[in-house]
Amino acid sequence: MITSTAISSTGSTAPPVAVHRVLTGQKALVTGANSGIGKGVAIALGQAGADVVVNYVEDDDTANAVVDEIRKSDVKAYAHKADVSSEDQVAAMLARMTQEFGTIDILVNNAGLQRDSAFHEMTLDKWNKVLGVNLTGQFLCAREAVREFLRRGVVASVSSAAGKIICMSSVHQEIPWAGHANYAASKGGIKQLMESMAQELAPKRIRVNGIAPGAIRTPINTVAWDTKEAYDRLMTLVPYGRIGEPADIARAVVWLASDHSDYVVGTTLFVDGGMTLYPGFATGG
Repeated sequence: MITSTAISSTGSTAPPVAVHRVLTGQKALVTGANSGIGKGVAIALGQAGADVVVNYVEDDDTANAVVDEIRKSDVKAYAHKADVSSEDQVAAMLARMTQEFGTIDILVNNAGLQRDSAFHEMTLDKWNKVLGVNLTGQFLCAREAVREFLRRGVVASVSSAAGKIICMSSVHQEIPWAGHANYAASKGGIKQLMESMAQELAPKRIRVNGIAPGAIRTPINTVAWDTKEAYDRLMTLVPYGRIGEPADIARAVVWLASDHSDYVVGTTLFVDGGMTLYPGFATGG
């Protein structure tokens, strides 16, 4: 068992990560894995015994640093640079993975970005970029993974399922977000993509689920937590009273990827400290 602890700049502490080797022998691909949530997930999968492909789109050094950290768990790992919104690049990434690792057992569709704008000022480029990476990227990666799952089928000595796909969404698949229409639309699309895949693929013993993070301490949202004033404002939206850490999401991913969750299909797990409880209504709205 490997443990680590994440401590916030405000002094709040996330519980330690405790990862057993529940994924030994499995092969995982994590998209957008060189920072933030993806980095935490990739490292945790390695700690759980999986060999891991670290997908990224920029910054070779940070991707290779994640690979080095994963290898400390005595598993295999390598970095693969690919834009998940490119059909050809995704196909090449999965082809290399099957060549290097033999197959894929776990896909964590994590890559995502924001291009924020007032709605009337939003350009088509901003709209297409966010939908292309956040939603189309998940479709392309999942399609390639499913083709391999169907070809290989269930290997009972490895997992009860033929394959596991975890779609990283957001609380904004439920909560509207003014000034972020492209992002919220992409996350709503991920919800329906995940559920439609789950319905169709469950009879093939392929499990598809989603995770919807709330406020997580990552580079994408630094402005929301890097000062005490910003952190305090953020906490008005989080009943549990602390920001989430990548480790909180990583624990959920390891569980959904393991046979401990074998009967969980088509579910979105909200890891949000209660943000989707609409805390503004706690005193009557």
